[in-house]
Amino acid sequence: MKIIKPKKLTKGDLIGIISPASSADDLTKVETGVKYFEKLGYKIEVGKNVGKSQGYLAGSNEERLNDLHYMFKKKDVKAIISIRGGYGSTRLLDKIDYNLIRMNPKIFVGYSDITALQMAFFTRAGLVTFAGPMVAVDFHNEVDPSAEENFWMMVTTNKKIGKVVCLNGEKIFQLTKGDKNGRIIGGNLSLITSLVGTKFLPPMRDKILMLEEIGEAPYRIDRMLNQLRLAKVFNQVSGIILGAFIDCNEKDPTKKTLTLNEVIEDYFAKLKIPVVYNFRHGHIKDNLTIPLGINIRLNANKNCIEYLEAAVR
Repeated sequence: MKIIKPKKLTKGDLIGIISPASSADDLTKVETGVKYFEKLGYKIEVGKNVGKSQGYLAGSNEERLNDLHYMFKKKDVKAIISIRGGYGSTRLLDKIDYNLIRMNPKIFVGYSDITALQMAFFTRAGLVTFAGPMVAVDFHNEVDPSAEENFWMMVTTNKKIGKVVCLNGEKIFQLTKGDKNGRIIGGNLSLITSLVGTKFLPPMRDKILMLEEIGEAPYRIDRMLNQLRLAKVFNQVSGIILGAFIDCNEKDPTKKTLTLNEVIEDYFAKLKIPVVYNFRHGHIKDNLTIPLGINIRLNANKNCIEYLEAAVR
């Protein structure tokens, strides 16, 4: 498969904003996010269907798909940033024109539910995308300065990125030893699990798999990790990076439960590949932007992750 990198972003470029999953709870957050980008010197076009809602979806499948296709089709648009995650991206996967995306590679940003689109874009079009901040989640109020700097460096610099430094003094922890190279893929655990058995999950052989999650009790994390185990995912990948697992503890003190750490130990501590934990990516303020699809080095022996190439051209 040919891997395609989008062109780097420069001041004055046009950024498209879309809602491929759920709508913003408060549309003033979208307005504030738009002002943030404009203040930095970028032009903004908001998808014509942004602001619509259909239950938990940001409009119908057709409306959300039309905005996605429009932004990839429009030559002036150099980057596409999602408003938020939520739910609904998977509904679009079998309706997307992947040839359009392949012929018009652009910076595409989001995380959480947007993971489904990013994995499909990589699998079906070879496009490198960015698991990173979203308009109505991260850019509508004061952005974490370190996360902000990291994001703009990723999308505006076509030089080799090099070693990744966790933000705000956080450290990566070793679960197993090892030192491997591979293309980094992954994202939200629920979405990765939902793609198992479909043609939209990338082949796992020799990949470095990154996983993060929010709001799932330990038994649900257990179930999803077990599905990946039964699908032989952990036997195929070269390494695993565990990001932030936020609010993934049992709320009911009367319930018998394993802890999150016990579940993680069960699935990863005996693997014969490098596994690290506490990488600063996920539903957190100090969220490192990950260029999904580029070659990286995971050196668990030194608790080190290195991006071996640029994410944009």
